[in-house]
Amino acid sequence: MKHIIILGDGMADHAVERLGGRTLLQAADKPMMDMLAREGRTGRLITVPEGFPPGSEVANTAILGYDLNKVYEGRGPLEAASIGYEMADDDFAIRCNIITIANGKIITHNGGNLETEDARVLIDYLNEKLAKPINEREGCERVKFITGIQYRHLLVIKGGNKHIECAPPHDHPNEEWKPLLVQPDMQSGCDEYKDLQSDKLSSQETADLINELILKSQELLAKHPYNLAKAARGERQASSIWPWSGGYRPSMQTLQEQYPQIKTGAVISAVDLIQGIGKYAGLRIIKVPGATGLANTNYEGKAQAAIEALQHDDFVFVHVEATDEAGHDGDLDLKLRAINYLDQRLIRPIYEATQQMQEPVSIAVLPDHPTPVELRIHVNEPVPFLIYYHGIEPDEVQTYDELSCVNGGYGLLRLNQFMQAFMNE
Repeated sequence: MKHIIILGDGMADHAVERLGGRTLLQAADKPMMDMLAREGRTGRLITVPEGFPPGSEVANTAILGYDLNKVYEGRGPLEAASIGYEMADDDFAIRCNIITIANGKIITHNGGNLETEDARVLIDYLNEKLAKPINEREGCERVKFITGIQYRHLLVIKGGNKHIECAPPHDHPNEEWKPLLVQPDMQSGCDEYKDLQSDKLSSQETADLINELILKSQELLAKHPYNLAKAARGERQASSIWPWSGGYRPSMQTLQEQYPQIKTGAVISAVDLIQGIGKYAGLRIIKVPGATGLANTNYEGKAQAAIEALQHDDFVFVHVEATDEAGHDGDLDLKLRAINYLDQRLIRPIYEATQQMQEPVSIAVLPDHPTPVELRIHVNEPVPFLIYYHGIEPDEVQTYDELSCVNGGYGLLRLNQFMQAFMNE
């Protein structure tokens, strides 16, 4: 049997008064998810281990069955793998958003929905102005920026220390940014780098360096022609970098090494983070033209790519970011539409194609975490999931949503229990 996971990032939500006290999954038009729940089995899943932040890097890695206590190194190294940057042993890679700041507050984590083409110009500009050598050795830079996708980029600090505390910008909309600057992690008690080699930084030095880069980026970006034009039009500017979630190069077994059912696999996503997880997991990365990470993404292209992958691969992971972005923007109507698009433009064609395949296909649908539109942040709560394949014994659940799946046949699973249950079906 082949297996496909279809993940709507941040799709789960809370009850909303504007929807008559229903959640968005209860209110959304999603006949395919409801049918698969009715014909399949459901449950809830705890995707975030105790002590970890409810981020997509944590939840998606856990959903794929990994022990975060053994493999977690933050978003930066995962996105480095996706971008194609080969980390050295002394590299510290940290996710680097370009965000919008105004009136002393973080307005949006995405730089006003920055496009990759514009971001590349800004990242090149920041490299020209801010990249600096460790010492006089030619070609050995302490700091460099690497272009990713849209507002999601990478900052690499040679000899940087991962024991720092950073604030994910999507968790702090409309909050003052200065109190959220980087600080050394005093709880770790780990400043081992400082005493080993002169080129290594302490946690305090790393925090100070990143904060210096943040402040200098604001001065530089305010003068850039891109932002001057945005300001003249009264639009949100890409006004500051905001690094967060960094680490060293991780060590992860591939899915093939963990699950004998998987000989080959693929990941389909517009997001560097998910592509990086897939690369370390031993999955080939399929990049779909027009896949944007927003509600205007190429759903049909992703569906066709998944269908073609199932012709050759045993395991396919399809990730859609649009629901999460709508949640962060607090846009209820857009998130409802994104759920419908996921249902009709992605799940429906994949389901219909699998019904014609000679080898049976097991389909799982779930989010990685809730991103409630009225909170605009990730929250650490169990998420609903469904598993369907021809011949599965259904449970009593009739619709797919946060409340119905409480009564699902799988009950409440934790972390790698989902992948074990899915692969053993």
